[in-house]
Parts: sequence; structure tokens; C-alpha cells
Amino acid sequence: MGVTHTAQKMLEAAHISPQIFQLRPDYRALLMVAEGIPPGASDSNSEALLQEAETSIKQQLSKSAVTELPHIAAWREAYKAFGAKPQKTRNSLEALTRRAEGGLPRVNRLTDIYNSISVKHQIPLGGEDLDKYDGTPFLMRATGQEEFQTFSSGEALKELAAPGEPIWCDQTGITCRRWNWRQGPRTALTDETTRVLFILDALKPLSDEALVVAADELASLLKGLAPEVQTSYRIISENSASDMS
Repeated sequence: MGVTHTAQKMLEAAHISPQIFQLRPDYRALLMVAEGIPPGASDSNSEALLQEAETSIKQQLSKSAVTELPHIAAWREAYKAFGAKPQKTRNSLEALTRRAEGGLPRVNRLTDIYNSISVKHQIPLGGEDLDKYDGTPFLMRATGQEEFQTFSSGEALKELAAPGEPIWCDQTGITCRRWNWRQGPRTALTDETTRVLFILDALKPLSDEALVVAADELASLLKGLAPEVQTSYRIISENSASDMS
């Protein structure tokens, strides 16, 4: 039995604004729904995955600077294109890669798993708790009037998205700013999460094949947690907006 009908309909309805493809025609998003995940905190298996990812990226960084890694370089250019300064506002992949030398964050089991895949495969990757999600995911460029709820020093804080920045949203509001820079706490994964929407972001030179390899490894790790775990994904691109698996 596959993912629920509701989750399948959500994947089918997910959409990306044409303005995003005008900004980066090579952009692709792989959206994966995973359900039936047993809840749990970080454990020895997620720790081993993070250590493997740390070792892998340290080997790459011994030969190249962070900013010279191909996918990170592409994302830095994408950030410049909508007015962000990549040296101050780092995409999630670059931020994680830079932290690997001193140790990747240990958050919770699901976040640890997707962070390990992100670093190992050099793909920005985020996860949203579907039980806290409202409706259909969509990616658009902000008008500057959209509110983003976050926390600063433990205090609730509301910000406005900068005009033109790409924002992932559900029907309630922004779930992630600047493509993959900062996820909101409302839909963040926790030790209790059992249903997740994962978003993998790709630009050239990353190929569709490499994107799918990363998604397949993520799905395999999730299914290794319990036989009940079911996954399905869709790739959305400028030319192909209906790939399903």
C-alpha cells in the first residue's frame, strides 16, 4: 500500500511559480512524502550517518574550498540573483557543509537523517511535519508582505520576507525562506513526527539522476526504520512538472 490518498493529492497539487523558473530555469524540486515513520529521538544509527557525512565532506574540503564545490557555487549565484548576499545569507547546504569540520548538529532522528543525506550528496534538503502542515506546498517569489514566524533568543518573532526572495509556503504562510535558508518552527520536525514532506532543491550542474539517487537513499533509510514506512516523490521542473514515483 502506498502513501495515503490525501498525501498523493498534495504531491500532485504542489506547484512552483513561473517567476522561479525565470530566475533559474535549471531549478528542480524533488518533493517526497514519507508516512508511517516510527517516532524517535537521535540514536546510534543517525549518529553513524552524520559521522559518515562528516568524513565524506572533510575529504572533499581537503581538496577544494567550500565555495568551489559545484552545487554550493551554483546556489551562491542563485542567491545573488534575487538580491541576497551569499557571504551573509548562506543556503542550507553551504551552512551545513561549513559546520561539518567542527561537527554537524544533532537535532532529532529525522533531521539528522536528512542532514546526513544533504551533506553527503551535496543537495539542500529540508523536512516539514505534515501533521502541522496546511494544504498544498508551493514556491513563489515574495511580494514583501508575507509574514514569517520564527524565534529569536527564545522569543516569538515575526519578520516580513524580502521582496523577490523565493519562499516555500503552505496555506497558513511561509514554511521556509530564501528557497532553503531558514525553515519556520511551525512545521519543524520533532521526536514525535511520523509524516514528513521532504524537499530536495537542485540546480545545474547537479543532474536529475544524482537528485534521484539522493532521494532513493533517503527513502531507503526511512524504510529501514520500520516496515510500515511508505514513500512517494514528485520532481517539478520547468519542462517536466508531473514526474511521480
